[in-house]
Amino acid sequence: MAGNVTSLFRDAVAADPVDFCVPCNPYFPTPDMFEEMAGRLREIVTYYPSDAGTITAELCDLLQLPPQCVAMGNGSTELITWIDHLLVRESLAVPVPSFGRWTDQPMETGKRVDMFPLQEAGDFALDLAQYADFIRARGTRAAVICNPNNPDGGCLRRQSVVRFMDAMADLDLIVIDESFLEFADAETEPSVVQEALLRPNVVVLRSLGKNFGLHGIRFGYLVANPALAGRVRSMLPKWNLNSLAEHMVFMLREHGPEYAQSLLQVRRDRLEMSGQLSALPGLTVYPSQGNFLFVRLPVGAEGTVVRDRMLAEHRILVRECGNKIGSSSRFLRLVVRPQADVRRLVSGLEQVLYGTRRGAAVPEPGTGTSYSSGTAAVDRLVNESNGSGLRLTAAVPPPAVGTGMPLPAAAPPAPGMPLPTAAPAATSAPAPAPAPAPVQQPVQQSVPQVPQPVAAAQQPAPAPAFVPAPVPVPVSPPGAVPVPAPAVGLGPTPPGVPARGGLTAAQVRGMTAPGSPVPAASAGLTPAPATGWPHAQGRSDAQSWPDAQSWPNAAGMGQTG
Repeated sequence: MAGNVTSLFRDAVAADPVDFCVPCNPYFPTPDMFEEMAGRLREIVTYYPSDAGTITAELCDLLQLPPQCVAMGNGSTELITWIDHLLVRESLAVPVPSFGRWTDQPMETGKRVDMFPLQEAGDFALDLAQYADFIRARGTRAAVICNPNNPDGGCLRRQSVVRFMDAMADLDLIVIDESFLEFADAETEPSVVQEALLRPNVVVLRSLGKNFGLHGIRFGYLVANPALAGRVRSMLPKWNLNSLAEHMVFMLREHGPEYAQSLLQVRRDRLEMSGQLSALPGLTVYPSQGNFLFVRLPVGAEGTVVRDRMLAEHRILVRECGNKIGSSSRFLRLVVRPQADVRRLVSGLEQVLYGTRRGAAVPEPGTGTSYSSGTAAVDRLVNESNGSGLRLTAAVPPPAVGTGMPLPAAAPPAPGMPLPTAAPAATSAPAPAPAPAPVQQPVQQSVPQVPQPVAAAQQPAPAPAFVPAPVPVPVSPPGAVPVPAPAVGLGPTPPGVPARGGLTAAQVRGMTAPGSPVPAASAGLTPAPATGWPHAQGRSDAQSWPDAQSWPNAAGMGQTG
């Protein structure tokens, strides 16, 4: 299949497809700016660029930021890599779905990644009170907020983010990824950059390639207090930025009005595009403040099929989100583009989704299924791990028939990491003799089953990708940072799998299913109030929140001179 997709992509590129996949600003740089760069291309690519300090100073003069608080990188992903290596010590909390490098990068370096599931029923909006409660319950030491979030485009008010930073002031690190914030229009000054300058544990990440429409140049920057920014900057090469990036930074001063107009046009297009897509039967469009829209396909439509047919039949590239943890292949991320391109997109979707019934991606009523293939990354982890990020090494009891839940299990011999399964403890009824495992078929369950906590050492074998079983999260003592016990004969956590003790994708999958009955307590969470912020009452000193009365007055928050 991968080969077919690659072949389709190459053919489409040759045929000049319409790109709804890469989240770029389609209106900037302007044609005149491209002409200017083309005229100077020989000079740009022949000579060395200025050093990073010179380019950073020019950008800071343009943005009115102190250079000692800024570090420029060869793309935001380079900066994410250094943030992980230098500033994330042991664990990182990330709402999912999100930009993949925020989950993959720390997992690749052996960190524990605590994934906080955004709920489809709530339009994937991030509840900061519940997120903070989750961080406290897990004992996580660093946290990420993408604002707006990728892929759904959900955006938080500046004041809410500032209050979150106040409440989490004791964490090692808080990263606010504002890579798409230039496209937001919900409030006039949504950025928390000025707050980052004054706080000892906050880093704000900004992208230049996305909003300037130049992904290929690879440049971005972070803003933090001088100590944090200087620590990252000291690890970067002296010439880590290329000449095209430098030329673009120096051009910005002369083309500010065109840039501002391009952002305004993207915002207008987003509103119009959302309305046109929402008119398609069964298609759900989620609120977005980015330059993209997150959509759920109608029941029965498979994202990979829609993606391939849009490319092969209509020469349109779309981003199918089945490989994003916390998402599934029923979701697409569609970049905001000019109206002529949107009309072509809508026409193509109509033909692929509904078309002639024989070739439609959405089956006739009553003949389809609500099953979608699910998140590829989640399915891989479900199949390869036992819910704790460890490869399976011993057989475990099968799940009870018809429930998807594990059979009663004996308590583990000691807290910590799961050990190879021991013989089950004696019970009033003898355990059935082992029998060949029957071939499992997809089962449409009509009555949701509420999971019960089970011992870590007796977790069930991985369920098939189409019926994943939620796995409880180990609960740490109040205020304590989980310290995993040594695993017996299991070695280090494999690359791409959450480190020991983290919330795995299997658990996220179980908690993000629509109408999931998983209670917060079974996931190691303390339920947070439906509105407002948790208070200190009823918590230990290690977990207590600042009382509401001690927070800065909302009217005076975020004011800059």
